[in-house]
Amino acid sequence: MVYIYKKKAGDKYYYYLRASKRLNGKQVTKDIAYLGSTIEEAKKNFPNIAKDKQEMKKSYRKINLLLETEYYNDKIKKLKLKKDDFLNKSLEYVEAIKLHYNKVFQKLDKKSKEEILEDFAIEFAYNTASLEGNTITLEEAKNFFETGRTPMNRTLREIYDLQNTKDVLFWLFAQRKNIDNDLIVEIHKRLMKNVDERIGYRMKDIRVFKSHFEASLGIYVKADMDLLLKWYNENKGKLHPFVLATIFHHKFEKVHPFSDGNGRAGRMLMNYILIKAGCPPIVIYKKNRNDYLDALGSADKINLTKTDKKYRNLISYVASEAAISYWNLFL
Repeated sequence: MVYIYKKKAGDKYYYYLRASKRLNGKQVTKDIAYLGSTIEEAKKNFPNIAKDKQEMKKSYRKINLLLETEYYNDKIKKLKLKKDDFLNKSLEYVEAIKLHYNKVFQKLDKKSKEEILEDFAIEFAYNTASLEGNTITLEEAKNFFETGRTPMNRTLREIYDLQNTKDVLFWLFAQRKNIDNDLIVEIHKRLMKNVDERIGYRMKDIRVFKSHFEASLGIYVKADMDLLLKWYNENKGKLHPFVLATIFHHKFEKVHPFSDGNGRAGRMLMNYILIKAGCPPIVIYKKNRNDYLDALGSADKINLTKTDKKYRNLISYVASEAAISYWNLFL
């Protein structure tokens, strides 16, 4: 195994490539290369050093990811950003991915950007659909999008669910529309194409199973969505875009304005808010579903029009997912 070893001497750090393996029942380690005395030097020197070392093949991507992450986190730390009451310690790594997204990803050639966004869209479509019970696996989803062959023993509803999600995501990448009731209904309509014929805000009451809140009564859905949009417009110039997007997502789920597809629509809207603000889109991973639901539930007692510090737990959770999904998919 090869990894980065960071040694401190006085007030300075020194970066080394270190190899570790078991030999005669003992763990033996040795430094195989010196990378530099700063993260900038280490990041710059690593590719050339790794190129000549065969033992680096399996570890290259992991180490490169670590160096890139630390490099951009370090750049943000040096800016000494003003404290954010909602993001707290999450502010630095949220700003780090935003910086990389705008300074690196956005400056890639068109083809490279398209390939990265394609990978992101597949991961997003799979995870957001799976969170709602879609049984198509990630491998099946990748094969479907790459070859057009539909997975066996899966329903048409599940296949349309996946395809619609990817289509809507790319549609939103090209939009510059303000968020209003018409856009929200249009997003939902596109997500539910060939999945559910119930389009538009619901008029009937519903129960949200395994939740700690009561969704808006049917007769109040439109009025509550107007309140949510009023809150959004009043806060989009005050709150950090990531905070705004996360809280909007939660408040949207509390209203639960549609008969079906609220989670998918809410996560799509969260990403649209981020994209409009120059932030990268994110994936909420299905494997952490219970943690995600618990984080949402921690804010369920907050009034629809309030911006409460109790949102910190949810914001911290989503920020963590954002950093993981960004560095895994955009680097």
